[in-house]
Amino acid sequence: MSALLRLAASSAWNRRFVLSLVVVSVALSTFLLLGIERIRTDVRENFSESVSGTDLIVGARTGGIQLLLYSVFRIGSATNNIRWTSVQAIAKHRAVAWVIPISLGDSHRGFAVVATSDAYFDHFHYGDSQPLVIETGKRFAGVFDTVLGSEVAAKLGYKLGDRIVLSHGDGAFAANEHADKPFTVVGILAATGTPVDRSVHISLEAMEAIHLDWVAGAPIPGTSIAADQVGQYDLTPKRITAALIGLRNRSAVFSVQRFVADFQAEPLMAVLPGVALDELWEVLGSGERGLLVMSGLVSLVSLAGLVAVIMAGLNERRRELAILRAVGAGPRQLMLLLAAEGALVTLAGALLGAVTCLLTIAVSSGWVRSHLGIDLRSRWPTGNEWMLFAAVLVAGWVASLMPGIRAYRLSLADGLSPRI
Repeated sequence: MSALLRLAASSAWNRRFVLSLVVVSVALSTFLLLGIERIRTDVRENFSESVSGTDLIVGARTGGIQLLLYSVFRIGSATNNIRWTSVQAIAKHRAVAWVIPISLGDSHRGFAVVATSDAYFDHFHYGDSQPLVIETGKRFAGVFDTVLGSEVAAKLGYKLGDRIVLSHGDGAFAANEHADKPFTVVGILAATGTPVDRSVHISLEAMEAIHLDWVAGAPIPGTSIAADQVGQYDLTPKRITAALIGLRNRSAVFSVQRFVADFQAEPLMAVLPGVALDELWEVLGSGERGLLVMSGLVSLVSLAGLVAVIMAGLNERRRELAILRAVGAGPRQLMLLLAAEGALVTLAGALLGAVTCLLTIAVSSGWVRSHLGIDLRSRWPTGNEWMLFAAVLVAGWVASLMPGIRAYRLSLADGLSPRI
């Protein structure tokens, strides 16, 4: 068998120019197949790790996926806000350990503004129960203090002491800016690879302060409350967008969920983040499968090119095969020779594609994280990636059997007297 492999390698080397193109084709298809699988896996993990340790998310009654998207991922908007008194009542439930209030709706140059309390820095976790860390500076203390996510600070070039202006809504119009009440950057969070990096954090009191002279999403005509006057007003929030809840014991999650669902003061709902994420991936599952099918088709096209190249070269190699038959090689050995040659080409291409994929992820992970918000992990291939790699090798070997069978059927006389 070793002699057969050496002969197959030597034969492939003699036709290295043509076969190198096939190797590159197989490498590209393997790169695409493994790359899509890695992106699919890491995107799912990024979503799953965006919130950790939170048992329930409470908000106005809507879809569970929608509540998860706007409260955790800052995607979309709430259909309604919830009363602050309702949140306080839920916080007094004997099974509730902590509550993180979240108030959304404003933005800064395309980044979401998140109004919250100190509980956000104390109890919000991501990934494998990792806490938020303030890389430079401190938490907000004054009304007009702000703590930036790492991506906000990096992209906009902010540092401690800089002053920024928030905008009402998406900030599409200059008239929606809260220019009379600028904020001072007092802290910058360490990178998390989650939506926290793309958020501007202020206090709940600050959210109330910048809207004292606003009503129904617009400034009150003829009314202007200066920043140094907001202390004269009650800045206790009236409504917030959602609340993240942690329980003393996870076994109480369903009883608290029923308590929220039966809340009499207003219609509320509580969703389990893990369940909502599963529902989200069920919706996105068809897209995932579509990407894998497309990459699989690309792999099949590459393997079809391998078969075509070897089959096209058989007519020119009839004399070579006939000589091998003349020196004692049997039809089965000729078939194995062609199959081994195709398998070697497939192995070379698959290895090249896999190594290129790993190197590309290692080199580009930082850029992808900062520009696309996807944390690609440079790590050893997962079980699914090994299965896809093995599938490419098996498919390449099976495809190589076709020219091998063709060589098996060539007669000795046909080989010694080829048609011209």
